[in-house]
Amino acid sequence: MPPVGTRGVRTISQTKAVADLAPADPNSAVPLHVAIIMDGNGRWAEQRSLPRVAGHRAGVQAVRRTIEAAIAHGVSWLTLYAFSSENWRRPAQEVTDLTGLLRRFIKSEIAEMNRNGVRMHVIGDRSRFDRDIQTELARAEETTRANTKLNLVIALSYGARSEIVAAAQQAIALVQAGKLDPAELTECRFAALLETAHMPDPDLILRTSGEQRLSNFLLWQSAYAEFVFTDILWPDFGEAQFAEALAEFARRERRFGARPA
Repeated sequence: MPPVGTRGVRTISQTKAVADLAPADPNSAVPLHVAIIMDGNGRWAEQRSLPRVAGHRAGVQAVRRTIEAAIAHGVSWLTLYAFSSENWRRPAQEVTDLTGLLRRFIKSEIAEMNRNGVRMHVIGDRSRFDRDIQTELARAEETTRANTKLNLVIALSYGARSEIVAAAQQAIALVQAGKLDPAELTECRFAALLETAHMPDPDLILRTSGEQRLSNFLLWQSAYAEFVFTDILWPDFGEAQFAEALAEFARRERRFGARPA
C-alpha cells in the first residue's frame, strides 16, 4: 500500500484480509501502547436509518471487543479517545446520550475489567461531567489500581492543546516560585507536567471511519507514533481489524529520526 500524505501514514483497506498484512518478521514486537480515535458511530447509525444514539451504543460493544483484543495480543497500554473537549459543542441531546452511555458503561463494566486484570486511567477534564460520573470514574480507577494485565486509558473531555497550555502554565508557576530554572526546562521535564506523564507515548495511533487527522488527540505524545487509518466504522471494529493494525505496525521501520543502520 502506498503512503498517504506523510511517511509512515497508510490506509488499511476495509476488505483486505488480515493474512495479507502478516508481519515480515513474526518475532516483531507488539506495540507497547496503542491509542485509538474511535470514529464513525454517527455514520454507522445513519447508514441503517437509526438514531445517532444507536451508533454510540454499538460503539460500546466495539470498546469491549477492542479491550479483549488488546489483552489477547499482549498490548500493555490502550488509550481510547472517548469524548473530546470539542464534543461538548454537539447538540444537547447527543451530549446527554453520550454521558448517559458513559455512566452506564463504567457501572456495568468495572467488575469485568477488574476480573480481567485491566487497570483503568482517565485523562481529560473530568470536572465538566456530572458529580456522579466523576465519582464512578474515581471508583473505577481505585478499584482497578492493582491490576497489571492491561492499562486502559479513557480520554474524556480531553483536548491536547489545552493539556499543553496547562503544562506550560505549570512550568511558569514553577519558575515564578523559584523551583525551576527556565534554562533547565527540557522536553523530558515538560512531558512530566502533562496528564500522560505516568504512561509511555503511543507507538501506534489508529483511527477508524476513513478520516485522517488527529483531532486534538495526544499532539505532544504522538511525535514518533506510527499511524494507521481504516475505513471501518467504529461499531464494526473488532479483533480482526485490531490484529490487522498490529500487523501493519510490525511491517514499519521505526528510526526515530536516525539514519537506518
